[in-house]
Amino acid sequence: MGLSAAWALSRAGFGVRVVEQDPVPNPRGASVDDHRLIRHAYGAAAGYMRMVDPAYAAWNLLFEEAGERLHVPTGVLALSAAPGGWLAESRAALLADGRALEELRADAIAAEYPFLHAAGIADAFRLPTGGVLLARRIVAALAALLARRGVAVVRGRAVALDPARAALTTADGTRHEADLLVVAAGPWAPQLVPGLGARVRPTRQVLVRLAPPPEHAEAWARAPMLLDLAEDGGFYAVPPVAGTPLKIGDHRFAPASDPDGPREATEAEAEAILSLARHRIRDLHRYRVLSASACWYDVEPGERFVVERIAPNAFVMSGFSGHGFKFGPLLGIALARAATDPALPIAPWAAGEAPPPPGLLDALTEETAA
Repeated sequence: MGLSAAWALSRAGFGVRVVEQDPVPNPRGASVDDHRLIRHAYGAAAGYMRMVDPAYAAWNLLFEEAGERLHVPTGVLALSAAPGGWLAESRAALLADGRALEELRADAIAAEYPFLHAAGIADAFRLPTGGVLLARRIVAALAALLARRGVAVVRGRAVALDPARAALTTADGTRHEADLLVVAAGPWAPQLVPGLGARVRPTRQVLVRLAPPPEHAEAWARAPMLLDLAEDGGFYAVPPVAGTPLKIGDHRFAPASDPDGPREATEAEAEAILSLARHRIRDLHRYRVLSASACWYDVEPGERFVVERIAPNAFVMSGFSGHGFKFGPLLGIALARAATDPALPIAPWAAGEAPPPPGLLDALTEETAA
């Protein structure tokens, strides 16, 4: 979010300085992984479903400027072991918005995706849209774009903010002042922004990277993203695209934890993730575990994004959970627009609770059309 905001502010004519506690790209950032997903299937969160199209438009601007398209279309395969829930809510929202989807029977899934067990599938659909954002490469591309734009990157860990003066102080005592302050500190933001800790908490999330056995490798390479989500412990799987490994994770949020904690995942933690998928992925015991690691999300209870003014010339960007990455450039563009128009109310839209305010995305639409 910080690099996306810096990119958008630079494009809007601001002189930008990035203060970062680690190298850029930050190896401890939640975004610095092989991939993140972008898809319209969003449960009952119709506001975020409707943000996906403008998000794609924003990604297109970034990819054009970067000179490479760091997105692999895969489509979506959504499964459920019971009727109702997230899948049914997604279907209802998609159809109400006029979006096409393909209903699937369990036997058809088994025939087309032989790496899956069909037993226990009560509901399923497939979406042609959606894909994998190559997150690690995107963050590196953003860093390179900022360097080409002359954006300064300063190493330092922020320990105190002065939003009223658009200033921050780093651990070495240096005070950085500007005309505009944007706090996009991920899971560290609740430590910095007064009152944010009551709304947003850092959680440690584990993911596992795998190599399928030879007989399933080709099918996985052309597979859609797999969403098998459930209240009691579903999982998602990202296919091995563009030289990346197959990845499995879950969407349950762990208790709040210290974002400076260990990034390594234990064997037991990896097994806990794999156990969520054993009922669905055939022969999972034969998959080779390449690695398991942890990252930190900054989570708001309703998974609503917090993009708000905390002072006349200061913003916070937080609460992005596991689903904010897909909106990074879009939210950066929106923030840059709000920075020049104090009357522009972006917070309800960013929280997925309102349509975009008039004029917010005009520039994005005009540039995309051009």
